[in-house]
Amino acid sequence: MADRLTTGVGVLDRKLDGGIPAGSTVTLCAPPASQGELFLYGLTATRGTLYLTLGRTEATVASSIRGSSTPTGDPTIRHIDGDATLDKATKLVGALPEASNLIVDPVDVLERERTDRYRNFLNELQNHMQNTQGLAVLYCLDGNNVPEGRDMTRHMADVVFDLERHVGSDTVENRLTVPKFRGGRALTEVVKLELSEGVGIDTSRDIA
Repeated sequence: MADRLTTGVGVLDRKLDGGIPAGSTVTLCAPPASQGELFLYGLTATRGTLYLTLGRTEATVASSIRGSSTPTGDPTIRHIDGDATLDKATKLVGALPEASNLIVDPVDVLERERTDRYRNFLNELQNHMQNTQGLAVLYCLDGNNVPEGRDMTRHMADVVFDLERHVGSDTVENRLTVPKFRGGRALTEVVKLELSEGVGIDTSRDIA
C-alpha cells in the first residue's frame, strides 16, 4: 500500500485506511457559505504547507488561520492576483519541496482560464505532487457561478471530497462524501463533520 498522508481528521483517516496516498491531488468542493476552510486550516498542521490564495489577501488568510480553533501550522501564504495567474501558480508549485502540502483557495479563478492552459497546469501539478510525494488540495466553491473548468478539476483529481451543508429547523449538518478515491476505495457512507469549533466527526445521530 502506498504511503498514506493524514488529513488532520483522525476518524476520517481511519475510514480512508490511514489517510490519502502520498502524491495525490484532492478536490474539495463546498458551498461558499460553508466552513470548509476549517478543513484546509487543519491540514496545515500535518506538514509544511504552501497556501495559495486567489481571493483573500495574505494578511486576511493568515489572520483567519491564527484565529481558528482548529489546531493549525504556520503555512507559507502567497496571494495570486492580476494577470497570468496560471503562470504564477505554476512557478510557485514548481518550487514546492518534498512531502509538502499545497492548498489552492479557491481554484475557481484558475478554472476560468483557457481550457488547454488549465489542463496543462493540472498535469504539471499532478506530476510534481507525485514526484515529491506531497498532497495538493484544490478548494472548489459550489455556488451559483461554477466555472466551466470544474468538470476537468474533478476528472483529473485523484480524490474528490464533496461537502454539503444541510440546514434543518434547529440544526446545521455538514455531510462529507468521497465519491472518488484512486489508490483505494471510495467511501460508501456519509461522514458528518463538526465545523464549528474545528473539524471533527459528528456521531450524535445517524443520517436518515
